[in-house]
Amino acid sequence: MKLIVMLTHNDKTVPNAREIFAACKDTCTQDWGFKNVGVEKEVLIELAKDIHAAGKTAYMEVVTYSEEECLEAAQTAIDCGVDYLLGTVYYPSVLEKIRNTDLKFFPFCGKVRNSPSVLGKTPDDVIADAKMFKDLGIDGTDLLLYRFEGDQQELMDRYFSEVDLPTIVAGSINSHERISLMHKLNVWGYTIGGAFFTGDFVPGGDFRDNLLDVEKFMQSLGE
Repeated sequence: MKLIVMLTHNDKTVPNAREIFAACKDTCTQDWGFKNVGVEKEVLIELAKDIHAAGKTAYMEVVTYSEEECLEAAQTAIDCGVDYLLGTVYYPSVLEKIRNTDLKFFPFCGKVRNSPSVLGKTPDDVIADAKMFKDLGIDGTDLLLYRFEGDQQELMDRYFSEVDLPTIVAGSINSHERISLMHKLNVWGYTIGGAFFTGDFVPGGDFRDNLLDVEKFMQSLGE
């Protein structure tokens, strides 16, 4: 199971993302990500280089939603050389654009909108999207479980019993309780970003303090 540390707050890459990564790259976390918005493309390219130079795995999550924006973001992911493209609303054109690259693709399932992102549609629609992705041979999906506007418990119960596809749960994982649940559900991965900046795990602590707390908690779960 992967903890994907996002150098992001309020669904934007933070301006000092490279400095924060430099201060934390010695930690045991392997997987690091950022959003396609918040800083200039040139900064994202250098950030991805930093992540790879440290021997880590790089992710970019797309939080813009029109087809034009998603195609532009896919090109940014290619130019950055990240390993995983997360998010984007699913468009066949995006899949076609990255088809001959080494990118692994985990698009959003369900109707995603706004910033910070929220997930609409019904559990049926979210699950149908995930099943369609599997049929298309897409690597996995990005599920905004805690941003779902409907009954989150119903979505959780049904999704993880009906969907057989690698799933990253993204957004609002801000407590040991929610981390424990991710491990019980045996998700493929989950992202944490904003909670490290707001000190949800170590009140008053900085980004590194909060990350180290989560790493220690994960070790207690056997990860």
